[in-house]
Amino acid sequence: MENIYNQKFECFVGLSIAEYESCIFESGDFTKHNLIGFVFIDCVFLNSNFNMVEVGNTSFKQVKFIDCKMLGVRFDTCNPFLFEAIFENCYLNLASFYKMKIRKAVFKNCNLVETDFTEAHLMESDFSESNLFRAIFKQTNLVKANFNSAKDYTIDPDNNDIKKAKFSIPGVFGLLDKYNIVIK
Repeated sequence: MENIYNQKFECFVGLSIAEYESCIFESGDFTKHNLIGFVFIDCVFLNSNFNMVEVGNTSFKQVKFIDCKMLGVRFDTCNPFLFEAIFENCYLNLASFYKMKIRKAVFKNCNLVETDFTEAHLMESDFSESNLFRAIFKQTNLVKANFNSAKDYTIDPDNNDIKKAKFSIPGVFGLLDKYNIVIK
């Protein structure tokens, strides 16, 4: 596999399978592309489109996604070894993190509408300022997770581990949705 180091890619469509390290990808369009087996180490993706991209066995190690559209991406099919990604100002609607172990994950100011976090281990993760409307949390480890300023989440405290997680008002009412009560 070819190694590509410290390169900047702008306004491109598609890449060759390789190991990319310390690269910057700006305004790229990966829509519906196959990134199976690619390796990204210490890379930054800016203002790129990842809608419906195939990421089976793709390695994301210390990768940042900033201002990216990532609708329907199945991160749960990525190579789990050393997976680490930071998401800022991204659209991750309908994405899947099913059963992933990503301690200290960062989802800052992201749209995570209908994103699946079932059985994921997200200890100490940061969801601040994110929209979690209809996001799925079932048997999810959210110990010490930060939901301050997050909105529209519904989390069942009986079905998820939320010890020492941080919540703020009015978002905290999403912990009571299962009781179908009226709060004024």
